Amino acid sequence: MPYFDSYDGCKLWYETAGDGPPLVCLAGGPGADVRSLGDLGGLTAHRTLFLLDARAGGRSEIPADRASCSFSQQARDVEQLRVHLGLPRIDMLAHSAGTLTTQDYAAGYGTVGRLVLVTPAGRAAREPDEAEVAAIRSASADTIVPSGDFVTPPSWLRSAFYAGEAIGPAAVPRLARLAAVTAPIMAMAGGSDGIAGTATARLIGDCYPNAVVEVLPGCGHYPWLDDPQGFRTRVIDFLEA
Repeated sequence: MPYFDSYDGCKLWYETAGDGPPLVCLAGGPGADVRSLGDLGGLTAHRTLFLLDARAGGRSEIPADRASCSFSQQARDVEQLRVHLGLPRIDMLAHSAGTLTTQDYAAGYGTVGRLVLVTPAGRAAREPDEAEVAAIRSASADTIVPSGDFVTPPSWLRSAFYAGEAIGPAAVPRLARLAAVTAPIMAMAGGSDGIAGTATARLIGDCYPNAVVEVLPGCGHYPWLDDPQGFRTRVIDFLEA
């Protein structure tokens, strides 16, 4: 069975799909089932995807210590997966709330190669631009969303996931820590994303010294479903640059 024991004994589920260089993938949520990522617009033809269900999400266990579900603590799970797989370095792709865990991992470990942050969540640095999101929602038709593999997280999980985050002036030390990350980063926004908008992706472009921003026109919060070819091409071009 594709489980492994993390640092505290919590059993985490991952699955493997595709062929090619490894790419560790995290779903959003918090608590989204990693099956919501599907084959990421056909990335399985180019990369071996290691798709991790975060603790308390999908098929992974709920830990005894619920505080360990914070995104900063879940970076430790990513490191345990890397060690379990025996990989010296990992490229990563994360969606929405999963991008917070990924950024903390990049800031805390020297074992990351390239990062793809898809429709990133903004809670750790800045909320989405409410005016932009409202304008997108009023102007856009409904976009494609994953089928039944996404569930609304319980309130305790959302509280635990975002516990201890820095917002406003208190975010300055955290942002300085993130800005020290020199790994190549692509922040991908959907031009019609009525959930996250584009502001957080642009903030990431400003925050990191080696970051680029891609906005996919007409795409919502799940761009690999709205425009699989455009999504796949941009990700592969970035990872292979």
